[in-house]
Order: sequence, then structure tokens, then C-alpha cells
Amino acid sequence: MTKIIAFYLPQYHEIKENNEWWGEGFTEWTNVKNAKALYRDHYQPKKPYKDNYYCLLENETQKWQSDLARKYGIYGFCYYHYWFNGKMLLEKPMENMLNNPDINIKFCISWANEPWTKTWTGKDKEVLMPQKYGGIEEWEEHIKYLIPFFKDSRYILKDNKPVFLLYRAENIVNCGEMIEYWERRLKEQGFSGIYVIETLTGWQKKEKIDNSSAVVPMEPMHCFARDLSLLERIWHSLIKKLKLQRFHIYNFYSYDIIWEKIIKKNIETKKDVYYGAFMNWDNTARKGENAIVIKGFSLEKFKKYFDLIYKRSLVENKDFLFFNAWNEWSEGTYLEPDDKYQFEYLKIISEVKKNKQI
Repeated sequence: MTKIIAFYLPQYHEIKENNEWWGEGFTEWTNVKNAKALYRDHYQPKKPYKDNYYCLLENETQKWQSDLARKYGIYGFCYYHYWFNGKMLLEKPMENMLNNPDINIKFCISWANEPWTKTWTGKDKEVLMPQKYGGIEEWEEHIKYLIPFFKDSRYILKDNKPVFLLYRAENIVNCGEMIEYWERRLKEQGFSGIYVIETLTGWQKKEKIDNSSAVVPMEPMHCFARDLSLLERIWHSLIKKLKLQRFHIYNFYSYDIIWEKIIKKNIETKKDVYYGAFMNWDNTARKGENAIVIKGFSLEKFKKYFDLIYKRSLVENKDFLFFNAWNEWSEGTYLEPDDKYQFEYLKIISEVKKNKQI
């Protein structure tokens, strides 16, 4: 049975660095609350159900999330992990989860190995936290930090190997050697190695590392970069550049077209392939008029397309299906209940799963 794993953003609590870079009290909720409706019937700002603007440093919040996810058929969370050559950001929710057995859900980790920049303000080249990788000493420091998570009974394994995602594997200097080193270290700890999944995105469109185990497309971004035709990409580029849209946003995509391309996607590789899914996409909370918005969403369409990708995963005996995301509120793709649709996203996941059980 295919297990649904939802990507999990730990950005809902204050840290010193964010206060310095973005202003006192900044969390992801700041972007969410400040979003503006930019055209007729534009669902912004998006509001959590019963104004639940939670703080992830509260254990009860993470317990509520895990209980809710499991109730509706989510197998596990994939925590984004921000590691900058020993320096960490936003690590507390994952560490608190490790130390709290009441947070009863499976989990794995995705190393979001990008430098932090002022992308949200259009200043992509203004680096806030650079990303460097080092060599064996740095690899050892990193794996020593990760081992307690891997040994936790809730950690997701594949063939006795911890499942570990790399967000941008092609950026990691000597990535293959790093994986070999981690393999040796984890075998010393009683594992059979490490199960590395390369994330395919708008930047990395195909596998880059010989000794990774699998790939997963991060949707819908991989679709924007790979699955649209050349003519479609040129058209969207012209619209954005020349600002031909009637509204204040110049980068619209069709919900149906994006999902149909995801359903038909065929990734050629000898590695394991897992499929990606998403609920919707609207990142105006982060990028304003420079946002990407997918138009045409409805609950009926979401159910139709999720049913198709889940069915394909079952037919092809896939172990996992990665969902973007549990709580990406600023990007408009989240399974947590909101003010408009309440628990309907989660109910759809649950219904689709129940209908596929034999």
C-alpha cells in the first residue's frame, strides 16, 4: 500500500535570524496575514481554521498536527532540515518532535540545502545564509546530528535504510563521496545504508548522483520546468515579461493542464521513482505580483486528480507518494484546515484512500 508523506515546513515560530532579516516577530504567518487579494474572487489572505495561527514550539501544536494527519490517512511528515555546514536554522520543531514520544507520526527528513536569500523581495542575489559543504569532517558532524533521528522508532526506513531527501543534490560538492561516507557510518550503526532520494524541481530536472536510490518530482514546480511544452514556456515568459494579463498577477497556469501533465509524467531512470502531488498553488503571500498562481481549483478537481495519481502509485506498487505540502500556507498548498474549506482537503485524502482499499 502506498504511504502518503507530506512535506512539512518548520517556519511557524520566531528565530533570532528571521527577526534580524525580516523584522521583529517574523514567522511564516506574517506573510500569510499580509497577503492581498489581487483580482476578483482571489482567495487571499488564506486563514487557518478558527484563527489557529499556531506556534511550532508548543508541543501540543505538533501533537495536534500528528493526530490530525494520521486520522485522515497521512502516513508521515517529511521535515525540511536547514543545515549550513554545522549552522542550523529552524531546527527546534524537529528536535522537539524527537524528544516527545506523544507526537505519534512517522517522519523522514529533507535537507533543504539552498542558501537563504531575499528571494521574497526579488533580491535573489542578496545572500542571508550561504551554503557550504566541506569534506569528511563536516560530513561526520552532519551524520552524527542525524543518527538519533534515524534511530527513532518513528523514522521512515526503506530496506533498513533511513529515507533521506536531498532538495538540490546537484549543488552538493562531492555528493557521491558524501553518500558513500554516510553509508559506511550508518552500517556501523546497524543500518543497511542510507536511502537517498533526489528531489526534482524547477532547478534540478533529472537525477544527478550515481549512488542515490530514488527520485521524486516536487510538484507543481517540476511540472513548470519540465512538462510544459516549449511553446507554453515561451508564452508564459512573454506574459510575465510584458505584463499582458488584465489583473495584477502575470503568471497564471491552468489547474487542469498542470495536473494532467503530472498524471502522465514518465521519468526515465533505473532508480525508484515516487510521484509528487499537490493541492493548489498561489504564492502571492510571498511574492505579490511576481507570484505564480494556478487557476481553476475546485474540491471536485482535486479529488479527481489525487485519485488518479494515488491509483497510479498503487498499481505500480510505489512505497511512497510525496504530497506538497502539510503546511505551505504562503504557497497556497496545505492540507491543514482553513477558514474556507475547513477539513475538506483532508477528507478527500481519506476518501480516496478508503475507496482504493481491497
